[in-house]
Amino acid sequence: MPYSALRDKKQELIRKARDGSVFLAPKSADLLTSLTSGASADLVALPAEWEDLGWMTTAGATFGRTTESSQVQSFGSTEPTREDITRDTITMQVVAQQTSLLTIGLYTGVDTTGLTAAVTTGEVSIAKPTLPNPRYYHVLGLFVDESSDGEIYIARYMPNARITEFGEQQYGEGDEPISYPMTFTGFDDSSAGYSHRWIFAGPGWLALLDEMGITQATS
Repeated sequence: MPYSALRDKKQELIRKARDGSVFLAPKSADLLTSLTSGASADLVALPAEWEDLGWMTTAGATFGRTTESSQVQSFGSTEPTREDITRDTITMQVVAQQTSLLTIGLYTGVDTTGLTAAVTTGEVSIAKPTLPNPRYYHVLGLFVDESSDGEIYIARYMPNARITEFGEQQYGEGDEPISYPMTFTGFDDSSAGYSHRWIFAGPGWLALLDEMGITQATS
């Protein structure tokens, strides 16, 4: 049998993130249950408390996954005879380009509730907190691809995430704006029962289920 009879390569299953946003909501917001609804798999509106970080660098959002393990070494074996995963952490790194109340609050680490600009000049002044406020958020990275049957949504949802690292800011000439680099880490949510969720949806996704080998429920 020739290789051409064995292979199963389908270019229509190659996905890219052509556009997208990172949305945040306070930890008090309800858990997201689905992104789409109806027979046409249309995207549903997010509740009012969700905010878009806005424009990001061309890198979009970068998701990292770090695992650590514990190994058992045994006499007579040159390889571990048992290995257990002891850590499995997912992070999302993003560089926001818009300067807004949301990005300022996230990057400075202050609670912006009640923050106001000066009555005459509009000046806003923020003192560095002794310790950044360890606020937790719902974080949704929603990315869009296109197909002949419509949009395909590829999303990553962390119901209990906080900023664990801040990147460098650059103030100077050049093509790059003042930006806000941040890394979010997802932690287990006691209500949701998970720390991270992958979501695939949209009319284009629905049309490709058979091609991808995914069975759709009948009810």
